[in-house]
Formats: sequence, structure tokens, C-alpha cells
Amino acid sequence: MRILALMHDYMVPPANVSQLDLATVEWKTEYDVTSTLNDMGHDVLQLGVKDDLGVIRQAVDDFKPQIAFNLMEAFHEVGAFDMNVVSYLELLRLPYTGCNPRGMVLSRDKALSKQLMAYHRIPVPDFSVFRMGQAIKKPRRLEFPLIVKSLTQEASIGIAQASVVDDDTKLKERVAFVHKSIGTDAIAERFIDGRELYVGVLGNERLQVFPVWEMQFGQMPEGVHRIATDRVKWSVKYQKKHGIETCAATGLPDGLLESVQRVAKRVYRTLNLSGYARMDLRMDADGKFYVLEANANPQLAFGEDFAESAESAGLKYEELLQRILNVGLKWHPERAG
Repeated sequence: MRILALMHDYMVPPANVSQLDLATVEWKTEYDVTSTLNDMGHDVLQLGVKDDLGVIRQAVDDFKPQIAFNLMEAFHEVGAFDMNVVSYLELLRLPYTGCNPRGMVLSRDKALSKQLMAYHRIPVPDFSVFRMGQAIKKPRRLEFPLIVKSLTQEASIGIAQASVVDDDTKLKERVAFVHKSIGTDAIAERFIDGRELYVGVLGNERLQVFPVWEMQFGQMPEGVHRIATDRVKWSVKYQKKHGIETCAATGLPDGLLESVQRVAKRVYRTLNLSGYARMDLRMDADGKFYVLEANANPQLAFGEDFAESAESAGLKYEELLQRILNVGLKWHPERAG
């Protein structure tokens, strides 16, 4: 097929990569996806996009792709605008991979998604939203410790050890940090001290749920919280130093793996997700799990948790990418209710 690969303008892989360490480059996902698609026999056009949708229209007119492989996480560096790129593809009547605009909106807002999940009796941590420009005051029902995050940013942006707070002073400091440094509203939710689980889901109407994956925090220093901070998630050097990795979850109580997978499927449908997504959960010492968030269009790099969990389910990387393409071709925006 002719595939238009959409990516950020600064994430387009160079033509010559022979002298580079492909395991650490920032555009690893873009390279892994496009080079693999090329090796599979597809005709792939890489298109870097910044702040002009016109380049997409021009590429569609000139290249006449059969589908767009969407690797964008923002538009004009605004994360919440990622859904507008997909909406534009729908207006152009061009099939695309990944999630539809409605699912992207519902899953990106951590408070809105939790409200929808709670309505459907899906377990989520207690939380409160702190809007920019408003007084920072914790509701009485919300008990410490809490973890403070950006309401809408993804990929662990702004999450550090200081994000876990245990008194009002630290809560105010961290909420103010999110407001000032990230520029979004903040959400504070009850901190679930325990294991961090991930579940990948693929499909539209018919869903395939991948095996439950887990973040193993290795030999992190004593006294630090076992959470997926920005450094834990993205620093290869830090991961190697402390033995941090993701792998199949083992040693869980009987029946829990199946329960987590069933809940992941319910979350997917509740938030109107399509294409593929990853659910993030935490499980406490009593074996009770809570859904933290759903990530539409999670990272697709070879060797990362989504691809690894798919492979453990029998889908090699090439087969995973082809399945994602097939699912994209079957999505019909005009039929979405």
C-alpha cells in the first residue's frame, strides 16, 4: 500500500543512519515503524508536520496514499490539538491508523475519563482537579498521599518523585509547578502504592487484549517511590543503571490477570477508543487494582511494552503494524455514534 507516515517535523529520521545508535535516538519509533513498513513492501512517504495542515493536503494530492500512519502526538506543539489532525484526515476521507478524535479527547482529559469510568463502575483513584488561576485547596474527602499530574499531558511529562505529596504545603507547591512549568490544569489523585500494570488493546468493534505487562522498577534507591517518572520512562541510562524494565506480569493472584484484561476492554469501550491503546493501572498490596488512565496511540517502537506484549500474544512486530493498518482501514468515521 501507499502509506503517508505523519510525524513531527523534528522527528523525521535522516536518510543515513549507519553511524547512529538506533536504540537511543529520539525518533526511534518513527524509524522503527517506517523502516519496517518499507521492508514489508509498502511504499511509505515520511511527512514532517509542524503548524500547517496544508502540507498534509498537498501530500494527499501528490502521493495519493491509501492510508495515513499517524505518529503525531501534538500539533504546533500543543498536545490537546492532536485530535484535530485526525479530524482533518477524516474530512479528507483518508483512512488513518490509531484512535478517532472522540476517543482522543475523552482519554486525554484524566478527570473526564475517570468520571466516565467511575459511572461505569470501573475502579479509579479518588481525585480532584485544580484549575489554573483558582485557589489550591484540597477537598476533605481526598486523603494523602496524593500524586499530582498535568490534567492533559501524557508520556509522564512533569512527573517526578516530588509529584507524590503528603501534606497541603507540598500539594500547593506541586500544583503550582504544574500550572507554571507545564501550562495546564493539574489533577491530584490518591497515590496507589504498589505494582504498575499496562494492558494493550487493539481493534475497533472486535477487540484483542494483549497479556498484562508490568513496569519492574529493579534496584531503585531506597526511600523513593516506585512510579513511572519522566526519567524512569525515557532515560535509557537511568533504566540500565537501576535495572528498570517492562515485562510480562507474573505472580498475580488467581484470576486477577483475566479481571484486569476484562476491565481494560471495558475502559476501551467506555472511552470510545479505536485503533489501539494502552491502559495504565496500579495494584495495591491487597490485590485491588485501579485504572489510572487510558493512552490512545501509545508508543509503537520495537522492543517497547506495547510491541513486546503483542509479540507475547503471537504478533511479531511486522504483523502488529499490518494489523494496525488493517484496523485503520476498517474504521468508518461516518458510522461512529
